[in-house]
Amino acid sequence: MAVSGRRPEHRGPPELVSGGAGGRTRSSRVVEIQSQMSERAVELLGLPEDRPCLLLDVGCGSGLSGDYISNEGHYWIGMDISPAMLDVAVEREVEGDLLLADVGHGIPFRPGMFDGCISISAVQWLCNADKKSHSPPKRLYQFFSTLYTALARGSRAVLQLYPENAEQVELITAQAMRAGFTGGMVVDYPNSTKAKKFFLCLFVGASGTLPKGLGTECADGEEIRQAKFTNERTRFRNAKGKSVKKSRDWILEKKERRRRQGKEVRADTKYTGRKRRPRF
Repeated sequence: MAVSGRRPEHRGPPELVSGGAGGRTRSSRVVEIQSQMSERAVELLGLPEDRPCLLLDVGCGSGLSGDYISNEGHYWIGMDISPAMLDVAVEREVEGDLLLADVGHGIPFRPGMFDGCISISAVQWLCNADKKSHSPPKRLYQFFSTLYTALARGSRAVLQLYPENAEQVELITAQAMRAGFTGGMVVDYPNSTKAKKFFLCLFVGASGTLPKGLGTECADGEEIRQAKFTNERTRFRNAKGKSVKKSRDWILEKKERRRRQGKEVRADTKYTGRKRRPRF
């Protein structure tokens, strides 16, 4: 919902741009769109029907998505970087718990705490460097790696976003893959300009079947192919599809496994995996 043709994330930091959005919260059209996207995101989570679940809402804003979660009988905790938006949520007396936080610094919850995560129109903000210290790839990886830890095994995260271009999609999915997620992009109504929506559907643990996007059947009944990725790197593969032993990718994968095991590992540098010249 850009203003004057400019994307919101290009107008300034999220805590400032969204801070003045209290009026937008009361717009019936915004409420309707937010509710529809929240409903679709929760549907893509594939939650069990026999019990209430605890969900994380990343970029919860004024709690519009949380309203739908509560109406479905689930519990939720919302995170947002904007104090003004959280103040609106408090005024609206939403049922979820609220946390003021920058998700680019990570998800500060204990391992396996959540049964799922949704996010509506928030993740693309991490692709911007609003401060000199900001590195989009590092902030995205910090977000995805800690989110992976906070989710229960076998659960999902569904992140609705408005990607600016293919490079941004690649940046986001690459960091999610690096953090251990599998899954892919579910695109609803891909042939529509206004109704087209992108949902990054991520699996924790065993890979699941990527849900079908709405409106993805062609006239002849064939489905439009969905973007999909796995948590495996594709460069420097041998004939069996594995990283060549001692290659840079092989070393990086090994170091990442050790990090997930809680072991101390040296930081990655441009020299990681580089062969040393022989001494004469």
